[in-house]
Amino acid sequence: MAEGLLRHLAGERMEVFSAGSKPSVVNPYAIRAMQARGIDIRGQRSKHLNEYLSEPFDYVITVCDNAAETCPVFPGKAERIHWSFPDPAAVEGDDAKILASFIRVRDDLEAAFKRWLD
Repeated sequence: MAEGLLRHLAGERMEVFSAGSKPSVVNPYAIRAMQARGIDIRGQRSKHLNEYLSEPFDYVITVCDNAAETCPVFPGKAERIHWSFPDPAAVEGDDAKILASFIRVRDDLEAAFKRWLD
């Protein structure tokens, strides 16, 4: 969701990449939460952060505590930024409860990105 949101909000101002320490598939609830916001992330894929170890970044933003702990050092001057958001995929319950957790995190991520971009 973070990749899709930042791409949407930043537009042509920057290139956006995302990766994780335990990639799998793009969560269907993330896709639904983003569709409700009008952003299509169905074309994204879950990537391992090792794919980007040789890339020089200006910023490396982590959005969960596990990512902050396992994020490697990237080459260059990358400024590290950490925001601690709960993992919506860890929420248990019925469809509505799980989707609501993804929507809540989506909205919080969007607010954080807007503040950061300003």
